[in-house]
Amino acid sequence: MGIQDAIDDFLNYCTFEKGLSNATIDAYRNDLKMLCLYLDKNISIQNITTKDLESHLKKEIENGKADTTIAHKLTTIQNFFSYLEKSGVITENIASSISRPKLKKRLPKTLSVEDVDLLLDISLDTPFDYRNKAMLELLYGTGLRISELVELKVFDLDYTSCIIRIVGKGRKERIIPIGEYSMYYVKLYLEKRGILLKNKNNDYLFLNNRGEKISRQGFFKILKKILLEKGLNSCVSPHTLRHSFATHLLSRGADLRSIQELLGHSDISTTKIYTHVSDEKVRGDYHTYHPRDHK
Repeated sequence: MGIQDAIDDFLNYCTFEKGLSNATIDAYRNDLKMLCLYLDKNISIQNITTKDLESHLKKEIENGKADTTIAHKLTTIQNFFSYLEKSGVITENIASSISRPKLKKRLPKTLSVEDVDLLLDISLDTPFDYRNKAMLELLYGTGLRISELVELKVFDLDYTSCIIRIVGKGRKERIIPIGEYSMYYVKLYLEKRGILLKNKNNDYLFLNNRGEKISRQGFFKILKKILLEKGLNSCVSPHTLRHSFATHLLSRGADLRSIQELLGHSDISTTKIYTHVSDEKVRGDYHTYHPRDHK
């Protein structure tokens, strides 16, 4: 089998069987395209060696790619060859023995409760204000990924029981409770949503000024504008609100397993990063406020 045919099969498998997101599929496609360009595009999969793969990654390092980028590329390659092995195309995963670059653990950036309050303090004058308020309240109030927020449809929310149905990564479904505060502003927005809809037939909850589903890029621009207006750090991203959601829950005594379920993490080791964030806050507060910390 040629490498391009193998790549096409793998991407189809990721799309239709694993149900991975478009962003993940695009990243896989780009990584494997670069591998294909490095190797002879007519090469047979069976003739590729571990040294070929190591040589490709070494070249990427020489081209100035960051360790995190190399690690992502290696993950793609290992998943690709693992699929080929399971499919019987090759007899062994020749990428499994390649060592990953050692990465420094970076703690997720979060907002303080005070900064979140400032961010969410939006004057409700126009239908767009109601939409923006509802989006931000829902994002912080539920810990959704931005990709999950923009894909929400009106009927994904149970407005009586105050729960929300989410289909996240890998098409995994989870049910998340919505606080009364968040639901209150979603309901206020729904009263104005018809103005944004502009007589179109659209089930998506959050709409842009054309009556269409708001995009991730559109939300990002809205967030940046509000951050600038509030004098907050413009580097805050939608994911920062997700991190803040988890960190604030943990700091107030929420169980780590509950946070894992709410965030939709398949592995609790991913959720444990928030314990480090919380520990750093505790240490910082101690050094700042304890009267015997400084001479």
